[in-house]
Amino acid sequence: MKNKTIQKSGLGARASRRIGNTIIYIILTIITLVWLFPFFGIVMESFKVNVTGMDGELFPEKWGLDNYTRLFNDTDFLKWFLNTALMGVATAFFQTLFVLSMSYALSRLRFKARKPLMNLMLILGMFPGFLTMILIYKVFSEAGLTMQMAPVGLVIVYCASSGMGYYISKGFFDTIPKTLDEAARVDGATRMQVFYKVIMPLSGSIVIYTILMGFMAPWGDFMLASYIIHENSQGMSVAVGMYEWLSKTMLNTNYTMFCAAGVIVAIPVTAVFLGLQKYYVEGVTGGAVKG
Repeated sequence: MKNKTIQKSGLGARASRRIGNTIIYIILTIITLVWLFPFFGIVMESFKVNVTGMDGELFPEKWGLDNYTRLFNDTDFLKWFLNTALMGVATAFFQTLFVLSMSYALSRLRFKARKPLMNLMLILGMFPGFLTMILIYKVFSEAGLTMQMAPVGLVIVYCASSGMGYYISKGFFDTIPKTLDEAARVDGATRMQVFYKVIMPLSGSIVIYTILMGFMAPWGDFMLASYIIHENSQGMSVAVGMYEWLSKTMLNTNYTMFCAAGVIVAIPVTAVFLGLQKYYVEGVTGGAVKG
């Protein structure tokens, strides 16, 4: 009798768990559909033919690639796309180098200014970046790194203070046993050799996470980029260039082309993120263990 009672309670618990999971999945599915609906609408708008503004219809009456053809033939979008892609690659490379070097130094080395330096970087990181925009523009303007040369200037800005974002990478390095460093040092390895030949092979997830963050930064930056580029089409990024199509005078003639540009811009970012999503999660969770 007791066994039957236990068996029934076990079946009841499993049924309750199954019902609970089903409800959660339904809620998550609804949230996902609501979240994806605007993106679906943008894709539909991009395939409309003989329509340039917002017509209130979700599905095109006539399908075609006119907006994409117009995008590449009648605008400087390709130049903007290449500018942003080059900035993304350069930023990912240099930012990864700076962030990982800073993180390793703060994780492994012990020196008098270590704690004050970490506290100082933490405090400086609390101030919004736009506070220095006027000074940055003045310096870059005198150095010729605005307007057409703005991509170079923006890469410098993105990478210059990137070392202050050491928190997650340092936390990840803290989880790697220091005995590996000590063993390599006993064998005659320098600090640089320990970093590149011992620590880096064990840090694939955090390296890819840092690369991903650096690559995505230029694609979404608008405020600083628009200030440095200053309406020069040859130096524009996609965010700045596409924003001009949303002005009151251009919205009715460029809205569907704007949607087509949004689809194209989303492809590389989405592909990179989905391809590296596993390492992104591992990097965040690994770096959150210690601080």
